[in-house]
Amino acid sequence: MANPLLVKEETSRYPERKVRKVENPHDKLFKETFSHIKVTKSFLHYYLPSTILNFLDTDTLKLEKDSFINKELEENYSDLLFSTAIAGKKGYVYFLFEHKSYADQTVTFQLLKYMAELWDAKMRKENLKTVPPVIPLVLYHGKSNWDTPDKLSKLIANYDDLPPEICHFIPNYQFLLFDFTDYLDEEIKGEARVRIVITMLRDIRKAETIQELLEVMDKTIFYLRELEDKQAGIEYFETMLHYIFSAATNVTRGNMDEISKKIKQNYPEGSGIMMSLADMLREEGKKEGKKQGVEEGKREMKEILVKNSIEKGLDFRVIEEITGLPQKEIQKIASNIKE
Repeated sequence: MANPLLVKEETSRYPERKVRKVENPHDKLFKETFSHIKVTKSFLHYYLPSTILNFLDTDTLKLEKDSFINKELEENYSDLLFSTAIAGKKGYVYFLFEHKSYADQTVTFQLLKYMAELWDAKMRKENLKTVPPVIPLVLYHGKSNWDTPDKLSKLIANYDDLPPEICHFIPNYQFLLFDFTDYLDEEIKGEARVRIVITMLRDIRKAETIQELLEVMDKTIFYLRELEDKQAGIEYFETMLHYIFSAATNVTRGNMDEISKKIKQNYPEGSGIMMSLADMLREEGKKEGKKQGVEEGKREMKEILVKNSIEKGLDFRVIEEITGLPQKEIQKIASNIKE
């Protein structure tokens, strides 16, 4: 079995991995963190039950390119697949990360589907007669605690009352759940980025004020300083900032000065990244403002056209074809004219 991890990073660049682009801050943070083998090894070492970890050779851990999340679900889930030796034979550890703010009981069925797809792909592509074992893990960070069964049989009506002869024909499995919602600081362990990702997933949604958000940043920067590879630390700091600005509910462009000041005090090497990100957000704000202005202008022009058409006595259906506005909107404009 692998020894506990050292913090030193082999390379400062994130591993390349071809995946679909998903504009979800949780997905980005999850993948950019756990795509590092050392981070995943540390997580498994500190969080897997020893009864399971004892059978894994984490020195053989390898990130696979497979993903089984379809486009309809990729805003709610992310996944990573790792191959590893299990009890001396080839197997897999499958991470499913749920982005939802609440526990979804269909995750039990989704996991079964993904594992079946993995087995089907392996059997077809590698011409296998039998398929390797898969250990499924679910990572969750919702607003409320997980309250969904972690075993398929618990979702099957009257399963416990069925005779064993019937149960033999019903599929069943269990997944390992990691609910970060109520983790205490002292319960968050592992390599620096493991502690950072769990802390941010636990706290970012809960931070209601800028002061609470700055406290979260203080914790994560404290952990970040443990990385011996300072370049790797700066790169991961950028990942952290992107997540904070994307996922936090209380960050506004007006908070930039406070956040910049905090970074300059506690992590000055990240000031350049903060300035670049702030400039990018300001530019996006300008573009969004221009876009909104253009849209408002188009809307006003359509309303003027509707008013002129109504005054000329045109039928609403004709006005709908001319302007592209639904009849409800046209009726609303017409009632405003009468008032």
